[in-house]
Amino acid sequence: MTLKKILIANRGEIAIRIARAASDLNIGTVSIYSNDDFSSLHIQATDETFPLSGNGVSAYLDIDKVMRIAKESGADSIHPGYGFLAENPEFAKRCQEEGIIFIGPNVEMLELFGDKGRARLAAKNSKIPTPSGLEGPITIESATEFFSTLPEGSRMMLKAIGGAGGRGTRAINNLSEIERLFKRCQSEARRSFGNGDLYAEQLIENARHIEVQIIGDHFGNVTHLWERECSIQRRYQKLVEIAPAPFIAESLRDEIIESAVKLANSVGYSNIGTFEFLTYQSNQAEYDSFVFIEGNPRLQVEHTVTEEVTGVDIVQSQIRLAEGATLSEIGLDVNNPPMVRGYAIQNRINCETISNSGQIKPSTGKITRYSAPRGPGIRTDSFVYSGYETTMAFDSLIAKLICHSNSSNFLDAVNRSKQALGEFDIDGVETNLEFHLKIMSHPEFICGKINTHFLDRNLSELIPNEPPSRRDIGISQPTAVEK
Repeated sequence: MTLKKILIANRGEIAIRIARAASDLNIGTVSIYSNDDFSSLHIQATDETFPLSGNGVSAYLDIDKVMRIAKESGADSIHPGYGFLAENPEFAKRCQEEGIIFIGPNVEMLELFGDKGRARLAAKNSKIPTPSGLEGPITIESATEFFSTLPEGSRMMLKAIGGAGGRGTRAINNLSEIERLFKRCQSEARRSFGNGDLYAEQLIENARHIEVQIIGDHFGNVTHLWERECSIQRRYQKLVEIAPAPFIAESLRDEIIESAVKLANSVGYSNIGTFEFLTYQSNQAEYDSFVFIEGNPRLQVEHTVTEEVTGVDIVQSQIRLAEGATLSEIGLDVNNPPMVRGYAIQNRINCETISNSGQIKPSTGKITRYSAPRGPGIRTDSFVYSGYETTMAFDSLIAKLICHSNSSNFLDAVNRSKQALGEFDIDGVETNLEFHLKIMSHPEFICGKINTHFLDRNLSELIPNEPPSRRDIGISQPTAVEK
């Protein structure tokens, strides 16, 4: 089967990314846009474009309208991107009923990994370690009882069963917080995902967040495209991603990847997905243990860094797998994943600033100047331009800066990222560019002493005081670093 026309049920940079991948495959494209999103560049990247009814996020969640446009435009397939309808099994079912190909995992996988509690059970059934916890749905009473069983000094995580992006997630430090934060998580989850159910896990302190890129076809073949380091987070949302994970023991890397592939095989996974793990220190010497925390049955924001180090176009691979291609037909060997070339780092450029207390303040306005860096090993995925008016109706992400170095020395990729960040010129709105520069320059980041508490631990050092001059960017001197 060969797809003829793809409707892209998304917006912004990811819609542009999908449109380009489809164009390279000689497949027609259709974009959609809400009333308040008509100035986004994504509508110029496709062959056809159609308006949605309404404003903001809700317009992109209107399944009936999206399906009507698909029919009207003659699209034979839909790519959901990430966010919005990407993990919605009802949307995938509707596509199936209408005879339209859903470019992504099947309905069963969306249902399984869309329920974080069921995903935990699937991992357990595959003998993959998970944090101590309750699969849920839990109550305030059961959460309180579970917290009481934890070792003294331990903390608990409350998480939305249908959650993503850190929404509906809170850390519980003591019993007195449970009722208040439970209700807050429940409300946030219901508002964000239409499902207020929660589950609980023991919080793994000082963990590193490592995820594995999985890819499978419809014939039972599964492989991986290595792992990514995602520990640089604020409020449980990723800010910097790295491929492959630097400063990790090869034995631990192998165990995590093997577990991800094992889980994918056990559930019959197809198309692409990401399985996420936390690594921790069972002793004080090094990170030597891990647990599975969740699976994301969709394209990830950070797929870019994997593309850079493997040379695999993940979006094109999604499309070809949806057409029925095998892994071997798209150039992948189940037993020999592509070799990794150097390191790639992605910096998420958001319209926001961070206060000394860690509060995030969104910024809106008209972008009066936008000049993205260029050069070897530098890629920018964006949808804005000089004159674009930002809005709080959508996520604050306006660009992804991806820098790649073929060198096995992690510092070479860091230096390239620092140089590119310093050359990125955005005026008219506040951004986190300087914050990223501070992260890239921090000694702990450079030598790999990072975990999910890195930003909290070093916040006072990372908050920008004043705009840096070009000479203050500071390129680190390379030293011998083991991968």
